[in-house]
Amino acid sequence: MDYPRRQAALRHAMQLCRTSGLLVTHLANIRYLCGFTGSAGVLACKREHSPGGGKLAFFTDGRYAEQAREEVQGVRVCIAKGSALAAAMSWLDGVSPIGVEAEHMSLAQREAAAAGKRPRPRLKPLAGFVERLRMVKEEEEVEQIEAAVVLASSLFEGLLPSILPGVAESRVAAELEYAARRAGAQGMSFETILAAGARSSLPHGRASSQPIPNKGFVVLDFGVILSGYCSDMTRTLYLGKPTPRALGMYEAVREAQQAAVQEVRPGVLAGQVDAAARRVLQRSGWGRYFTHSTGHGVGLEIHEPPRLGRGEKEPLQAGMVITVEPGVYVPGEGGVRIEDMVAVTTEGCRVLTPTTKELITL
Repeated sequence: MDYPRRQAALRHAMQLCRTSGLLVTHLANIRYLCGFTGSAGVLACKREHSPGGGKLAFFTDGRYAEQAREEVQGVRVCIAKGSALAAAMSWLDGVSPIGVEAEHMSLAQREAAAAGKRPRPRLKPLAGFVERLRMVKEEEEVEQIEAAVVLASSLFEGLLPSILPGVAESRVAAELEYAARRAGAQGMSFETILAAGARSSLPHGRASSQPIPNKGFVVLDFGVILSGYCSDMTRTLYLGKPTPRALGMYEAVREAQQAAVQEVRPGVLAGQVDAAARRVLQRSGWGRYFTHSTGHGVGLEIHEPPRLGRGEKEPLQAGMVITVEPGVYVPGEGGVRIEDMVAVTTEGCRVLTPTTKELITL
């Protein structure tokens, strides 16, 4: 991973937003900037013109001394005897304003960061500051994500014999997660969604103790983490013989998903991808049952910018990795979602998910 480039981009972003110092407390952002994979630490940065500026330092406690020295790249490692946040603030003494991650630092942490400092430092909330740097992936990151996608996809076919009427949804999910671990995954990207029959109308229907019914849709949404990077895929199956209405619902979602994928290319606004899926579902009469956005970025976290929703103005760029996942959810009846991960390329896009999108009946 190109940590020097990332750290240079961070300093440039600090200059643009006119902040002299920065506290990075969100662990995914810390990992992105310096490589640390532990669960406690603070990364601090001073801009060139600030006292002792142009430097980065990572603060953690004694539990991670060895790990930090092995993993952290291009940054001074400091082992704090007390609070890592307090140690980082002492290192930033005299620097103002200090940017903090608005979405990830609590009010209590902000108060603690400023406590005892005279004059009281000015903390400047920054929204999505490092996340915007993470939106466009390096080639190595795309490779890592694709490896996670391929691993997840390889588990799908082997799981099908386990999806049987009367078997609890949670048992099928457990078998999937066990297989993922045995195949080398670090863990699941999120709690597995497995919703069968009428429950398939729940967009986030996490696997429950309910038995799988004799007929109806089964929505399976899952992903794995490999080398720190997430994958995400959804396929919808049908138990029994599909009704004409069920076939129509599935085909509408498949066409909408394909239309959205075809819209993906550099320069297209994220909202235009969402609109492409909605147009298809509106024409086929299912539009009002599509209740969420069409997709999102994926990387070190399962949900990253950009968001592919109504009216979103973020232009797609080569190097972004996104999901494309329209769905239809009819309360009391069932639902369908089809999701691929897609890499934006200089010429257009490349679908990373190799699993078939033909309706599988069991």
